[in-house]
Amino acid sequence: MHTRTYHRQLLVVITLLFAFACARNPVTGKREINLMSTEQEIAIGKESHPSVVATMGLYEDKNLQAFMNEKGKAMAKVSHRPDLPYQFYIVDSPIVNAFAVPGGYVYFTRGILAHFNNEAEFAGVLGHEIGHITAKHAARSQKSQLLSTIALIGGAVLAPQVVGPNIEALQQGLGLLSLKYSRDHESESDKLGVEYSSKIGYDAHQMADFFGTLKRLSDKSGQAIPQFMSTHPDPGNRFTRVHELAKEYQAKNPASYQVDRDRYLRLIDGIMYGEDPKQGFVEQGYFYHPELRFQFPVPNSWQSQNSPSQFQMAAKDGKSAMILMLAKGNSLDEAAQNLVKELSLNVLENAKTTINGNPAYVLISRQQQQQGQQAQQDPKTALQIGTWLIQYNNAVYALHGLSAAADFNSSFSTFKQVAENFRSLTDPDKLNRKSERVFVKSSPRDGSFREVVTALGMPASRVEEAGILNGLKADDRVTKGALIKVISR
Repeated sequence: MHTRTYHRQLLVVITLLFAFACARNPVTGKREINLMSTEQEIAIGKESHPSVVATMGLYEDKNLQAFMNEKGKAMAKVSHRPDLPYQFYIVDSPIVNAFAVPGGYVYFTRGILAHFNNEAEFAGVLGHEIGHITAKHAARSQKSQLLSTIALIGGAVLAPQVVGPNIEALQQGLGLLSLKYSRDHESESDKLGVEYSSKIGYDAHQMADFFGTLKRLSDKSGQAIPQFMSTHPDPGNRFTRVHELAKEYQAKNPASYQVDRDRYLRLIDGIMYGEDPKQGFVEQGYFYHPELRFQFPVPNSWQSQNSPSQFQMAAKDGKSAMILMLAKGNSLDEAAQNLVKELSLNVLENAKTTINGNPAYVLISRQQQQQGQQAQQDPKTALQIGTWLIQYNNAVYALHGLSAAADFNSSFSTFKQVAENFRSLTDPDKLNRKSERVFVKSSPRDGSFREVVTALGMPASRVEEAGILNGLKADDRVTKGALIKVISR
């Protein structure tokens, strides 16, 4: 084909593509390439929601849910896309996180709700998440990214060295959603959070203050990283930026903006805090599951993350990780066959064994190269998997050890030590463990936060943790009668 003719035809194709694909963004007002219709966005939300619920579970609290629905609907009406079928959910996770899915699905964890200290903080983050939807950020980031299954929602326990692009089928079998936005998208959503929360009457300066809580959470060692920071990468000093945005908005729109601290604190009085022990918990180097009555060790210094559908843990260097989940099948043989088929595994070794009296099946495998992968997979970087299928109490559990093939031999002893110490749980202390909750108390006296929270029964070792929860420092002054959050069983 003649070069000039080819270029002319290519230009026509590109012009047509832009003509059909460009649409006006409802927030920016600018025309931009948009390969996802509103109907497609709604379909993605409907497709994603069952996975979110199955993985994280819903937190049942009628009053909190009614509050979230009320504020969410009010904010949706003043947003740039009021006609979307918005839905609001509280998910049963201790992680401090909020996220949104195209089509109007907005999720807050009980962990983030416990850490808000007034309605205005809640409204600011709610506006931020609705902003991701109204500005079509996920659509602009591509559907493939939204539905990628790299890790737990909001989390990244499995490091990218382990969970890489060569294991898409494994990810689809084991993982869930990974929602990542660009710095520009985050800045735009911060601005929308200020606008939307202000429009329904809240002081957006409180939204900025909540970034201070997130920063303290991430700085505190030994505590779960606030995944809001993980899924929402920090584009510079958001604390300062959001305060500036709030100041600008309020200067242009003078009004009486609300904070509503006490009303919010009474609303969350009694909310569950931290891990729900019924769903499993880590303590002194072991993972215990009271309802399913089993336990196994967690390797020293490994990070872990639990959800209703799976337990993940990984070495800090990112070279190895393990996942526990229910296997599909009523027998070891059926579970093994389903696993190999669904994850496209090439089994290198397999053997039947017994683990603490429980029938078990061990498979060493690698994932087969998927169709469409043109480049030859490097054997050293290919994912290698050690799987222990364990039949226990009328169920089959799959315990997967994952690492690059080059690191597998050095990681295998750790995988084996964990799997071979899977055993029944009989300790009454673990079986009957109750969850911690946030209770709202009136300060019995004037004094420093440290003095007040100690008088309310919090141990000295948890004053900083309680301070983060309350948005206060140890030496901050508290007046008699002020509402304070404390943690107890």
